Amino acid sequence: MVLLQTGKRLATVEFRRLSVSLSDDSVSLLLSESSSSSSSSSYAFPPRKVSECETVTNLLAHTKNLLRRRSAGFAAFDAGLFADSIRHFSKILDGRRRPAPQGFLADCYMHRAAAYKSAGKIAEAIADCNKTLALEPSCIHALETRATLLETVRCLPDSLHDLEHLKILYNTILRDRKLPGPPWKRHNVKYREIPGKLCELTTKSKKLKAKMANGEIGNVDYYGLVGVRRGCTRSELDRANLLLCLRHKPDKALAFMERCDFFDQSEISSVKDRAKMSSLLLYRLIQRGYTALAAAIAEEEQRKKMMVLTQMSTKTVEEHEPVEKSGSITLTDFAEIKPGNSNAYQGVFCRDLAAVGSLLSRTGFNQPIPMKYDAISC
Repeated sequence: MVLLQTGKRLATVEFRRLSVSLSDDSVSLLLSESSSSSSSSSYAFPPRKVSECETVTNLLAHTKNLLRRRSAGFAAFDAGLFADSIRHFSKILDGRRRPAPQGFLADCYMHRAAAYKSAGKIAEAIADCNKTLALEPSCIHALETRATLLETVRCLPDSLHDLEHLKILYNTILRDRKLPGPPWKRHNVKYREIPGKLCELTTKSKKLKAKMANGEIGNVDYYGLVGVRRGCTRSELDRANLLLCLRHKPDKALAFMERCDFFDQSEISSVKDRAKMSSLLLYRLIQRGYTALAAAIAEEEQRKKMMVLTQMSTKTVEEHEPVEKSGSITLTDFAEIKPGNSNAYQGVFCRDLAAVGSLLSRTGFNQPIPMKYDAISC
């Protein structure tokens, strides 16, 4: 019995080692028979054909690795480790591997958007919601999340548009008695909860319309959108904008489709159109935010410069301002006095007349200077 248990444990460890090695990131993509036959002319020796058993084994290992990564992302998110959750989902979504099913990728994008939202990265969360909706236009969870994100940064018209789209989806479910889209799309919506959700959406829509009527359309929180703190420097803003532009440029909007195995090939053109439009809107919003924040930072820097110049000028004026004398006279008081000017000493007050005479003798005046003395009672 001990030998059997030991052998079973060793076999399990060996199988785990082999599966992990096969599902590692360094595994190259398997080529189909048609592609291998077309490219065999460029090699001196034709590549070995992969057997059906090996193909199935590699496919199972790849599927196991995807499920393991997704489970790790869920566990990290539930534990509050949002950075680790983002990393696990990014391994699935950004890895150079065999294409994954359309629904699986949409689900991973949606959960990574939730992790980005919890981590406070609004632009990245909106981008993942856009990709989810490009793959699944009727994804209720993605619409709710994007509407909440847009409301957080006070993009009220876009948030209202998503809420109206949600109301249409819920009304469609009530009318057709089923969820829209193919059966493999999971929306996690219960039929009895739809009337309450419609009431909540109606209330939110009224509040947003009231805010828009009060003129709160242009009051967008660009600091939260770009991901910089209030009072940031110009270099911090430029760095954040550069990273966002590299990630969300419209030219890279369709890169995620290369790793997607579409359920229906006729949907590819519509997915491209939705991805291009949503990425372009997000990119323009980021650029408007960068322009507004750059103008605010320049205005704040100019105000600080003006305050510094004002303080320096005030200090200079105070230094050159004449100081009132209260009981003594120094040599500097007579520096600009010319001989013969009898009005120069009117109003000078001093208790010690001997000190005044010594000062006058030191100035080098040759002619006597008439002075007026007043009696002072002490």
